[in-house]
Amino acid sequence: MKTYLACWTSAATALFSQALAGEPELTESPPKPFDEGSFGFTATLGGEREGRFTVMLDAGLLESPLVGEGVDQKAGWSELLREVAGAAAGELLAKTGVKCRVKKFEQIAGEGKASCAFLLKSGDHAWPILVEDEVRPTKPERPSKTQAVTDRSAAIAAPPVLDPLSATGLSPGIELLFDVELDASLRFGSREMPLGEILDLGPGDVVQLDRHLTDPVDLIVGDKIVARGEVVLVNGNFGLRVTEVAAPRKRLESTRCLF
Repeated sequence: MKTYLACWTSAATALFSQALAGEPELTESPPKPFDEGSFGFTATLGGEREGRFTVMLDAGLLESPLVGEGVDQKAGWSELLREVAGAAAGELLAKTGVKCRVKKFEQIAGEGKASCAFLLKSGDHAWPILVEDEVRPTKPERPSKTQAVTDRSAAIAAPPVLDPLSATGLSPGIELLFDVELDASLRFGSREMPLGEILDLGPGDVVQLDRHLTDPVDLIVGDKIVARGEVVLVNGNFGLRVTEVAAPRKRLESTRCLF
């Protein structure tokens, strides 16, 4: 089964090439010593996978404007690695059905044990990155004898579910549509207005929306809301940190039926 570390590696490879200047390449490598002043961040996960996932970065990265010119490099790396941690949790759910989320993300000092090591290469430069993976499956509570007997009886009585699509209530053959590309957009809010007011609008006019500034924004694919989250800034571009995801069946229904 795919691990959180494998999903993090995949997400980091993709996001680093998109968000960092020069499109650097992330490759696995033997552990290398850090320069003085190394820094790192820890994501604490909860759900069906729990534990700490730590990423240590070489101090030399602070001298290279990979996260953008005129940007606080340490703050930029913090935001980028937070996005990677969340994306890895999303990929783990998509690939295996295992649900987990980033409960806390914080900066740490010092160098820990390394589960895996990488090199971030850009031109003639290369910086070591160490990863300590302490994410493990959540230990289920030990059932009582009465509960164990009940669970065993239910397992015998319930027919096995062979098709995962049947378990979600989706129609057979729907997987043929999974690779179809669709436009995605963010909706910050909406408002119904009489046609006369719309025609009277001019430059400088302000239209008040029906959503508060702190409310989550909608991720819309086609005319369906598939997720909600908060707007973030990544390397000068707007992004969405997903906080709610609609169930698979809900994503096929009307936008008014979600959440």
